[in-house]
Amino acid sequence: MAKKVDFLIVGSGIAGLSYALKVAPFGKVYMITKANEDESNTKYAQGGIAAVMYQPDSYEKHIKDTLIAGDGICNEEVVRMVITESTERIHELIEWGANFDKTETGEYDLAKEGGHSEHRILHHKDNTGFEIERALLAAVHKHPNIEILDHHFAIDILTQHHLGIEVNSKTPGIECYGAYVLNLHTKEIETILARITLMATGGAGNVYSTTTNPSIATGDGVSMVYRAKGQVEGMEFYQFHPTSLYNPGEKPSFLISEAVRGLGGVLKTIDGKEFMHKYDPRGSLAPRDIVARAIDNEMKIRGEDFVYLDCRHLNKEEVIKHFPNIYQKCLSMGIDMLQDYIPVVPAAHYMCGGIKVDKKGRSSIQNLYAIGECSSTGLHGANRLASNSLLEAVVYAHHAAHDSIEKIKFVSHCENIPDWDAEGTHHPEEMVLLTQTLREVQAIMTYYVGIVRSDLRLQRAFDRLEILYKENEALYLKTTISPKLCELRNLINVAYIIIKHARARKESRGLHYTVNYPR
Repeated sequence: MAKKVDFLIVGSGIAGLSYALKVAPFGKVYMITKANEDESNTKYAQGGIAAVMYQPDSYEKHIKDTLIAGDGICNEEVVRMVITESTERIHELIEWGANFDKTETGEYDLAKEGGHSEHRILHHKDNTGFEIERALLAAVHKHPNIEILDHHFAIDILTQHHLGIEVNSKTPGIECYGAYVLNLHTKEIETILARITLMATGGAGNVYSTTTNPSIATGDGVSMVYRAKGQVEGMEFYQFHPTSLYNPGEKPSFLISEAVRGLGGVLKTIDGKEFMHKYDPRGSLAPRDIVARAIDNEMKIRGEDFVYLDCRHLNKEEVIKHFPNIYQKCLSMGIDMLQDYIPVVPAAHYMCGGIKVDKKGRSSIQNLYAIGECSSTGLHGANRLASNSLLEAVVYAHHAAHDSIEKIKFVSHCENIPDWDAEGTHHPEEMVLLTQTLREVQAIMTYYVGIVRSDLRLQRAFDRLEILYKENEALYLKTTISPKLCELRNLINVAYIIIKHARARKESRGLHYTVNYPR
């Protein structure tokens, strides 16, 4: 028996939560999340959220910084929309209960990060995402129209394909009717019919061996939409955060916030020499793509596994005040960041491409929206400017919600979707097959499709991934559905799209750098 709801939201980060609060007065809302309700990429966002709050900052300065970081591929119309609405959306987060640090004079304590020309990063110590997630969840729990279904895994979105109608990427008018969802409490696959569906599934950092993303970041939204013949773009632009804490074996990698460099932290080689000035006049505060490539290059030419971040000259009180979690984490590893160098290494961090959407968050599939990291809005272009992501999420949640409220008046439930058919499937004999395939996918992406690429590496990656894809699809068709199997399927899908888009771009641009087409 199918469940029916007005709004179905897949994901429980800042994007999904903000959207839920805005549409809830107009219908019943289901939020499904495959883990605990607070587990999302939002929770792990340390640095903060960028917004224009005071002079001498201005919208024009923030717009210019965003366009420069995006390396000529941003949609300027989108950039202007997001940036000029930043102040209003921040005040809305504050009204919902989010607390941002203030100075002794009562103004917001604004930090500066790489690529920004002014101090404009609102933060809550060094766990801003956690604080925003806390506030929004509290507000969501108070709303009677919102129900959070935790430990529910979205398998596929429902379209005409499930009515027996053949569709492809050129089929006009593909429609979304909801999703098949695995209830991890009951182990049953449920059919949830929705008039409006929103993808807010976050990123896909686990397609690489080393990532700052939590284990749930497996590209589920992008993969579901791609399989449903929706448009996906810009996946060659995967951002590596330059400074994750070097601690082999720790997953996810612990992030050393860019705001540490904003406060004055300096990158150095293992022999204690500064190097960023060789790559960019902005030094350690250059945009992330430049810093990550510089670190990668220094590590390769020197044959070393990491570089250092030097914070020893910084004010002790300021460091402990702004970065208490980073300070304690380093201490737990025997590193006093005020006396010792911090070993750092780049790690996969943010997906700048994704499900293609318009200014209202509408995907190419009717009645399906996508916002947050899983979407491609045109804001980030070839490289995301630090702390613009949380801002993008709340701005697009606002626009998508208002459009959804208007659209739902004209949308009915589809009544003819069949229940999930699991006939002929059985439990996997060897779970090790999934584990080993995942390691192979991550190794292929890390060594061949990482910070620096080449035509030869991309060809090898494609050839090896094709074998894994065929093996896993054969397993998927005859195996009882499980989160591990679905996540692996989605990661293979995401890896394929990244490689496909990277091979198609015959230039070095932003986060996509290839030795065959140097700048």
